[in-house]
Amino acid sequence: MLRLRCCIASHILSAPSTSPISHLRRLLSATAPPIPSNPGFAVEDYLVDTCGLTRPQALKASRRIPQLKSSSKPDAVLAFLAGLGLTSADVAATVAKDPKLLCADVEKTLAPKVVGLTGLGLSRSEIARLVSLAGTHFRCAPIASRLQYYLPFFGSFENFLRPVKRSSYLLGFDLERTVKPNVAFLQECGLGDCDIVKLCAVVPRMLTANPKRVREIVACAEGLGVPCGSGMFREALQAVSLLNEEKITTKLEFLKRMFGWSDAELSHAVSKAPVLLRRPEEALRRRSEFLISEVGLKPAYIAHRPVIISYSMESRLIPRYYVLRFLKANGLLDQNQDYYNTIVLSEMAFVEKFICPHKESAPDLAEDYATICKGEVPTNFRST
Repeated sequence: MLRLRCCIASHILSAPSTSPISHLRRLLSATAPPIPSNPGFAVEDYLVDTCGLTRPQALKASRRIPQLKSSSKPDAVLAFLAGLGLTSADVAATVAKDPKLLCADVEKTLAPKVVGLTGLGLSRSEIARLVSLAGTHFRCAPIASRLQYYLPFFGSFENFLRPVKRSSYLLGFDLERTVKPNVAFLQECGLGDCDIVKLCAVVPRMLTANPKRVREIVACAEGLGVPCGSGMFREALQAVSLLNEEKITTKLEFLKRMFGWSDAELSHAVSKAPVLLRRPEEALRRRSEFLISEVGLKPAYIAHRPVIISYSMESRLIPRYYVLRFLKANGLLDQNQDYYNTIVLSEMAFVEKFICPHKESAPDLAEDYATICKGEVPTNFRST
């Protein structure tokens, strides 16, 4: 029966868009008579044996579908998902997220949603990806009408999936009461649609939060000295969106203490690099100790170039410092060469400027640099 339903679902999904529901109604009514309740049907075993859930997942999921008394609807749903192209792993994950999907009526609930999404130009594989990410929202939300707004706004299906991967709640919020007011307000703040799309790829809640909360987030970003419409405004919103006022104050005090900044230097640094507020304290502590104690940079120097703190210690700050120190110690580089100017170079540009020219005078430099990028300090670098 399951194999038969798979064939039916596949036929329906590939049928002309003019009458897919009528095809579904005719085929299901002709070949799939109702199956009576099975007294011996064990939901938990079905979830494990047929849906691919683990036993703990099945135990949790079974509690949400006590009304399931036979495999009739679940078999039809699984055939429908298979017809969309979901893998066994995708099906298991989808059912674990939304066990009640197994109780859905394929003809009345699921098929019309697929028809609507197909009408928007989505392929079967794209619909399958959406189903696997949407959770309960595929079954419960007016998903086609919401994508009719989201797809042109985000510019592509792939762009839309980025925030959905972070939070499927984007599919669950009312467009008129929540999403559109938030978009309009962010536009008033100087963000273009492209900026909003990039922002929401990282922080989807900027579209789904209560509009009052979005206004509070904007006010908080401005309070950091980052005005609306500035180049750093989007980054400032990302930085403060998940922090309350108390956490922001605590992080600012930590930055000030750790880097020895004055109030003015702190304000300047955060306005130029709001991302600092999202860095873990331990990561900031390590960078402070290295940049100030090891490299010898002054607090004011760092405050006016705060982006330096955002770079990786292991792949950039430490390796390039050792290369510069080695070259200066061996008279191969001007003692006044600025550390920051070497940090901001791309990897290719750094190698071309500071490694390649010294192949003869320092033949081991390239190998030593590659070694230190792996976390090991070569003897040549230790002794300089």
